[in-house]
Amino acid sequence: MKKETLLSLSEKTGFSVSTVSRVLSGKGRQYRICDKTINHIIEVARSCNYSPDLIAQSLRVRRTNTIGLTVPNIANPFFATLASVIINQFKDRGYNTIIADTMENEKNERHTIKSYVARKVDGIIAVPVGSSPDFLEEVSRTVPVVLIDRCFENTTLPYVCTDNYAGGYMAAEHLIKRGYKNILALQGVPTSMPNKERLRGVAQAVADHAGHGVRKNIAGDSFSVENGYREALVALNSDDRPDAIFALSTTILLGVIRAVRELGLNVPDDVALISFDNNLFLDYLEPSVTRIGQPVNIIGKLAADNMVKMMECEEDKTMDSSQILIRPTLIEGGSC
Repeated sequence: MKKETLLSLSEKTGFSVSTVSRVLSGKGRQYRICDKTINHIIEVARSCNYSPDLIAQSLRVRRTNTIGLTVPNIANPFFATLASVIINQFKDRGYNTIIADTMENEKNERHTIKSYVARKVDGIIAVPVGSSPDFLEEVSRTVPVVLIDRCFENTTLPYVCTDNYAGGYMAAEHLIKRGYKNILALQGVPTSMPNKERLRGVAQAVADHAGHGVRKNIAGDSFSVENGYREALVALNSDDRPDAIFALSTTILLGVIRAVRELGLNVPDDVALISFDNNLFLDYLEPSVTRIGQPVNIIGKLAADNMVKMMECEEDKTMDSSQILIRPTLIEGGSC
């Protein structure tokens, strides 16, 4: 059987060789080729079992069509969803994605990033776990790096993150306006940027409503179910029991809900609950949970857009220093 080529596919589809090449290399939308044309060319290529020599192609263009992705905890529903969005974004653009769970460990992160560089990935999307941007900034001189969900102060690295300060403020203000006075914020990893910014937002909201007699307390040390369960049990069994709990992640929230049920308390009559992150199952709990939703699909798309721009800039891979904060939304349930 004669091997299909770009020329033969051009003849079969009726489009130019350059158009066929752009579509099959995942750059159709970049060149503003309409979806109908893209789908037709891909369908014809598949029906002909067209398979380009990817190794030879990568040698010619010095690319592997591979993206390296790191997340700190793939068991966390937020990071699982974020990873799925990233993988699909790059799949649509003709890239494969390698994913690694750094388990909130900076040594694991460094080992993973170095392995990605050794594999000659075309770009790295990272949810950073360290406290300094130095290592990733050094890597970005060789491979384009885009941070997602978390970033660093005073870094040159591009990032796409939620405005966590705004989200923390929204959550606290929502509770305060509903008359809650003793707010417990159950935090995740204390050194992570989202955690610090969410708490900063809470503190500012409490300060802005100082005349309402509102008090806040902070407890916890990880974005885990166990952390939420342990800290909620302690707080709800204390003499100074909070009347509202702000869980800084859905995983923390699940632990809180377990503690509340074990103690036979009612939500929201005995204690109000509000969470950060939006997951579909929160609407199916009784009562449904009020939360601060992050636009995960938008975050993933903007990160992918930024990365593609950087990868296409052969002369200066650090040229695009776009740093984006996206405002979250308050989704009201029946838990407050």
